Amino acid sequence: MSKTTFFGPGPSQLYPGIDRFIQDALAQDVCSISHRSQAFKDIYKETADNLRKLIDLPDNYEVVFLPSATEAWERIVKNLVDKKSFHFTNGSFSKKFYSYSKDSGKEAINFSAPFGEGFDVSQAEIPADTEVICFTQNETSSGVNVPLKDIYSISEKNPEALVAVDVVSSLPIPAFDFSKIDTAFFSVQKCFGMPAGLGVWLVNDRCLAKAKSQEEKGVLIGPHHALPELFAKAQEYQNPCTPNALGIYVLGRVCKAMLDKGIDTLRAENEKKSTLLHDFIAESPLFTEAVEKPEHRSKTVVVANTTVPAGDLNKYLAQFDLNIGSGYGAHKLDQVRIANFPAHSVEVIEKLVEALKNYK
Repeated sequence: MSKTTFFGPGPSQLYPGIDRFIQDALAQDVCSISHRSQAFKDIYKETADNLRKLIDLPDNYEVVFLPSATEAWERIVKNLVDKKSFHFTNGSFSKKFYSYSKDSGKEAINFSAPFGEGFDVSQAEIPADTEVICFTQNETSSGVNVPLKDIYSISEKNPEALVAVDVVSSLPIPAFDFSKIDTAFFSVQKCFGMPAGLGVWLVNDRCLAKAKSQEEKGVLIGPHHALPELFAKAQEYQNPCTPNALGIYVLGRVCKAMLDKGIDTLRAENEKKSTLLHDFIAESPLFTEAVEKPEHRSKTVVVANTTVPAGDLNKYLAQFDLNIGSGYGAHKLDQVRIANFPAHSVEVIEKLVEALKNYK
């Protein structure tokens, strides 16, 4: 494996041991076995079970695998929204979630905050006939985090609506109470430290009931990956189409490694590393916080305004075998993004901070 440690927000640093997990998969012919075989069902089950334990996922949820988390935006809109969705947007990815609904012909309502700012959710006026309320809990583009209490408060005030949460760059760090939301999704190339190419959709029985009612009314919820079929296949540890068996196997091994380390340990380390990074930014002549309010700052994707573009910083950091991420889109040159994922040890964060302190 490369000796360089990557702090890009995804793809990012691979989780320790992933090379061995992939080698084990090849040795076991995981990439060659039939996706209808018992051997594959066993792999699916073990991965789903490990993930359930890691994030404390209730029994009324199913673990569904997709080619990417991006597809989950469309699956949620197609399966769960007949007419109206409500979106909290404050960055590029939350806006894309909103645009998927709007472009699908739905009445998509946008409650927005400026790039880099959080929400005052008490000001959101959500129509009573809203079917799905959509959050991007950790906005990868801007480094803004939506506190779980804010998501729960909206859920409690709108019990008839389904609550969908993009957790692409935060899970498994936030300790979600999944009884207070209905569906969440992530991709594996961020906090789970894997190669890209696998999306995970966590979806409960309320969502299944809504999708079935849509289908009964004649609403087109497919034709690709309709939720009732995905849900039914997941109960048999199967996918409707040929899945990424290698990714599913490796995810199971990563979840097991995280369980062995302990989710409380991972979360405590994340807090310590986040504090190291934000304390450094507060004192650095190079950087300032991109997210003004501490309660809205992401603890997994730390974003800072920079006086030196990431490209120039990375030329310097190369001598230390370190590489950070540039800002997103229009902020490519004036911001940096530093991933704080489980694959990043406390020691390597300390190494990064020390190197940046000495930049001249």
